[in-house]
Amino acid sequence: MIDRRTFVTLSAGALLLLESLAVRAQQAERVYRIGFLRVGKLTIPQPFWDSMREFGWVEGKNVTIEPRYADREDQLPILAAQLVKSKVDVILTNGTPSAKAAKQATNTIPIVFSVGDDPIGTGLVASLGRPDGNLTGFAYGLYEEKLLEVLKTALPRVARVAYPAFPDLHPAILRAAQALGVQMKAITVQGPEDLAYFYAAARNANAEAVLIPDIAWSFPNRLEDLGAEALTNRLPAIGYERKFAESGGLLSYGPTRFQHWPRLAAHVDKILKGAKPGDLPVEQATKSELVINLKTAKALGLTIPESVLLRADEVIQ
Repeated sequence: MIDRRTFVTLSAGALLLLESLAVRAQQAERVYRIGFLRVGKLTIPQPFWDSMREFGWVEGKNVTIEPRYADREDQLPILAAQLVKSKVDVILTNGTPSAKAAKQATNTIPIVFSVGDDPIGTGLVASLGRPDGNLTGFAYGLYEEKLLEVLKTALPRVARVAYPAFPDLHPAILRAAQALGVQMKAITVQGPEDLAYFYAAARNANAEAVLIPDIAWSFPNRLEDLGAEALTNRLPAIGYERKFAESGGLLSYGPTRFQHWPRLAAHVDKILKGAKPGDLPVEQATKSELVINLKTAKALGLTIPESVLLRADEVIQ
């Protein structure tokens, strides 16, 4: 026979167990909401979801996406405010303007960004190792001065290089230009519609080559066109992704594609499980690749030094 004290103890234990199971069941049933903010309607690619699944997150089951796509930068603050008002659990952003808009909209909802600029220089975080505040993410573009270095190494005689002038162009490119003795020719580009005139303006500025940096909100949909147009306009050009060289550009150099999405997923996973974004270091690219289009070089009458060819990850014959 069980005495009264034992019965009370067992009953209390059973109640605690039931409460714990109830809490776990409630947590398991909860569907977390991720806001996604960017300019241009490009959805989150599969590598992000593959990694999220490894962490136990399945879209439509225990996590959903609330996307907000802007046609222009000036629409971002309104869309960011919508996500804050809807009380999403975390905001995932693509591009520096989107990250800035999200930061201005909230200082409490966690923000995980992917940017092609320096997040310290643009005021997004205090430091890469310990961001503080409610932001962390991935800095994709802290290599942009390397674009100019690669171009100059491949074409040592180049002295005037045109680039699309955006307000947030990383100043490291300009510092690298000064060190390399290259004059940068800024071609004003307000939006994707101006890209059709970019090469003509570059030629009018007597540019000897062109540099296409990683500007997230305008170029992904046009990068292949820009590579082809570089060849059509007979201007040697370097872009930040391999499809630029594959489509006719002379060179491409930059982080391998999609490497940031699994690492963004890891940040989102930790945050949804209780981590503070300010305690999570900003990630940086660890893998880069150089692609050289020799067909384009021959068409333009250019010779790429053997030392550069040996460094290439791929040479398009």
